[in-house]
Amino acid sequence: MTSPAAFAALRAQLAALTTEAFRPELADIDRLPTLDIARLMNADDATVATAVAARLPAIAAAIDATAERMARGGRLVYAGAGTAGRLGVLDASECPPTFATDPGRVVGLIAGGPEALVTAVEGAEDRADAAGADLAALGITPDDTVVGVSASGRTPYAVGAVTSARRAGALTIGLSCNAGSELGAAAEHAVEVVVGPELITGSTRLKAGTAQKLVLNMLSTITMIRLGKTYGNLMVDLRASNDKLRARSRHIVALATGAGDAEIEAALAETGGEVKDAILVLLGGVDGATAGRLLEAAGGHLRVALEGARREG
Repeated sequence: MTSPAAFAALRAQLAALTTEAFRPELADIDRLPTLDIARLMNADDATVATAVAARLPAIAAAIDATAERMARGGRLVYAGAGTAGRLGVLDASECPPTFATDPGRVVGLIAGGPEALVTAVEGAEDRADAAGADLAALGITPDDTVVGVSASGRTPYAVGAVTSARRAGALTIGLSCNAGSELGAAAEHAVEVVVGPELITGSTRLKAGTAQKLVLNMLSTITMIRLGKTYGNLMVDLRASNDKLRARSRHIVALATGAGDAEIEAALAETGGEVKDAILVLLGGVDGATAGRLLEAAGGHLRVALEGARREG
């Protein structure tokens, strides 16, 4: 149980946060027509991309550092509570089907465990020690990157995750929506996207949540581009696990090579359905086995493998 003095200090801390500020001009929002509320909310959301743009240099530096470690075999780990934690788990869960990454390469940790994805686990976000235990269970190494995600920038679980990861020698990133945050101070890379007060005071799943989603999208996607998971802007490392993705894989091979359907089907059959290998077969004039060998030698980078195929040819 928090002492009265500690609770008073917490109230004062929250009152000073930009994300918690009250907007008196919206005090009668509940009396407005629905369309007017929607317009206000849409206008509010339109400011988020500008706030993210202001932090692009910090975001890019964090991405480069992350990609360098992941190229050595490291993992990308998100840690947060509530909405922030759910956003991290969402981003992590989308990497395997999009980039054919092993599920263990990008991991989302949420305070309170998997149950907290659908049900609030009271008090879990206040457990900095739980974050340390969750990271210890993963066996964090200096090649890993740990991203603490917290709209306020003070959530003990997120701060605890970054603090524990830094002690283990991992790269640390603090993503928050308040300047001068405790989370930013604890991390090597502070990404503080200041979106301002919310439409509904205290509901940081709104602009703050949108900003965090945009940054997490950048962090994972651009890191994967740096790791050779795309060819130009084509998603060539997708895992075709359903009919939609199988159709998409053929579309991508066609866009990359200009080949006809029969050639595409033959190349995919020869490479076991691997899009990147099939493109190399068609553009490099090699067989499936050679395509696999060249890609492995190139660390999965298709452009590099194509240069190797042309040298061999």
